[in-house]
Amino acid sequence: MEPLQIVSGTVAPLDKINVDTDQIIPKQFLKRVERTGFGKSLFYDWRYNDDGTENPEFELNKDHYRGANILLTRDNFGSGSSREHAPWALREYGFKVIIAPSFADIFYNNCFKNAILPITLHRSTVDELFLKVYSTKGYSLTVDLESQTIHADHGWEIHFDIDPFGKRNLLEGLDDIAHSLEHEDEIKRYEENMVLERKWALPN
Repeated sequence: MEPLQIVSGTVAPLDKINVDTDQIIPKQFLKRVERTGFGKSLFYDWRYNDDGTENPEFELNKDHYRGANILLTRDNFGSGSSREHAPWALREYGFKVIIAPSFADIFYNNCFKNAILPITLHRSTVDELFLKVYSTKGYSLTVDLESQTIHADHGWEIHFDIDPFGKRNLLEGLDDIAHSLEHEDEIKRYEENMVLERKWALPN
């Protein structure tokens, strides 16, 4: 997994509460077994009209939000089913940081496994950021995971809290497989001991 340390970029607003995983990546796109190919279908029902053309009213289709890598949204983001396809789609689209007052627990944990930093900020701070984003085209932020700070060019800065285990995973680019490999020597010794202890069970 790619390490995530400092993210600088444009902030895209998604001013909706209770955005569930079926809205993030609708169920008809879950037939793929790979982790790729989902970005183009992110927020499909909002991004596209019935004829497949882009909906010009949807935030991500507006020119000054294209290429944004920080998503600003509202309460309970990522609710619904536990599908990991949701962070796959968000990450492939280009989002590396999601800022919200609250997240669904399973989605929140899945973000750390897929190189996305979910940041929880007080609702009043999120309100303030929405005002900044809407009043300044191309509004950008820099997120520093090591120092756990978010700042803007004009001097605005805030600290955020994060689980130490999730922070380490992102900083070092560790997923579940990488954590297992950290214990590779112990696993190998265990397997060797099991062979010695259960020779009677092995075929001649």
